[in-house]
Amino acid sequence: MIDFFAPFQHAFMRDAIYVGVIVAAMCAVLSCFLILKGWSLMGDAISHAVLPGIVLAYIAGIPLAIGAFLSGLLCAVSTGFIKQNSRIKEDTVMGVVFTGMFAFGLVLFSRTASDMHLDHILVGNILGVAREHVWQTVIIGSIVLLITLILRRDLLLICFDPVQARVMALRDRFLNYLLLGLVSLAIVVSLQAVGIILVVAMLVTPGSIAHLWTDRFDQMLIIAVAAAVSSTAAGIIISYHIDGSTGACIVLVQALLFLLRYSLRRGAGS
Repeated sequence: MIDFFAPFQHAFMRDAIYVGVIVAAMCAVLSCFLILKGWSLMGDAISHAVLPGIVLAYIAGIPLAIGAFLSGLLCAVSTGFIKQNSRIKEDTVMGVVFTGMFAFGLVLFSRTASDMHLDHILVGNILGVAREHVWQTVIIGSIVLLITLILRRDLLLICFDPVQARVMALRDRFLNYLLLGLVSLAIVVSLQAVGIILVVAMLVTPGSIAHLWTDRFDQMLIIAVAAAVSSTAAGIIISYHIDGSTGACIVLVQALLFLLRYSLRRGAGS
């Protein structure tokens, strides 16, 4: 007989739940904007581009989060600059920039003697989150979530109708870069939990699930957060009982939720 509440008897599991819920809610809200903006690949690009920043921060002896954020921001700004000053499409630019930065990060990592584990950077280690990282995640994650929710109507407008945003004299370029900055911060916060690779799913799947349910944005936010938080808690608990990769279990539960909703939608003929 499986004891459902057994994981909650351990402090490291409770910390994992706290971190997971914050990361899930933050990524779910941002995923709604990325889906509407057509920037799903941007999360993939930034998440891979943070690797050289992490290695350089380690070499310089500064917090890894600072290096990761600056590297991710550089990727986002470079992508926007090249797109605005060339005929190359945005998805092509992102592919070139993030693969180049990721490759640079791998070269740096292979040439740097350190006690860092590449698998922890790539797939995360939410069960090994230190207490100071728990508070760091809660504080930064809450700030990202708060800013996104306060500016949600302006951000929605630049995602849905950028022409109307300019007519209304909104600073669309500033808001675009702000959204990219928030995504970069979210990825940095999520690295410890789910790693570089799986954070992409956290930034895409919840918004996709919600978009299958409704076309109303406020409802989309609620559904995305509910789906992300519930699947994160379920994934952590499942990983405890099957002794599997926690980040992978979280993303797998989210993928199953997406497939379930997609199947129901197809079955209903909508």
